[in-house]
Amino acid sequence: MTLLAVSHLSWYIARSGGMIAWVLCTCSILWGLTLSTRLIKRRGAPAWILDMHRFLGTLSIIFTIVHLFGLFIPMHSTWRPGAVAWGITGFYLLVAIQVSSWLMRRLSRKLWHTIHMGSFGLFVFATVHAYLAGHDKGNVFVQWLALTGVTIVLFLSIFRLLSPRRSRRSPSSAVPG
Repeated sequence: MTLLAVSHLSWYIARSGGMIAWVLCTCSILWGLTLSTRLIKRRGAPAWILDMHRFLGTLSIIFTIVHLFGLFIPMHSTWRPGAVAWGITGFYLLVAIQVSSWLMRRLSRKLWHTIHMGSFGLFVFATVHAYLAGHDKGNVFVQWLALTGVTIVLFLSIFRLLSPRRSRRSPSSAVPG
């Protein structure tokens, strides 16, 4: 393989890793909104319902790392530094959200919830990054994928805001897991 071929291969890996990371992150947010709006009933549901949300979040980190290839300092890149900074900042949010989820039982509910609300900021940062840095923003499939993801996230977010607040359940009625 020539140096040019390796360079192109790494660029395609980084590019596809970013697209997959955005889709996984969007799916994780949608799954979380679906759970929190009670569109899926958690009570009596199999354990995999909540595990799917956690799994999607973990996969988001893995594919974001594939996408990054070592760019962890905002404004350090010489290629579209503003666009790259949006993505790097989004990655930091992604890590904070995922790590807090892994430590959820050790954190106060209020702290965990505050950090988890950063998911909305993460979605905005990742979407702006994809728009500003993406080579595929002219691709009709990518445009429809992004529009669909943004529309569903907005719809479920508004639905969640307008839904009546749940009362706190007693510990005996909480879903194990």
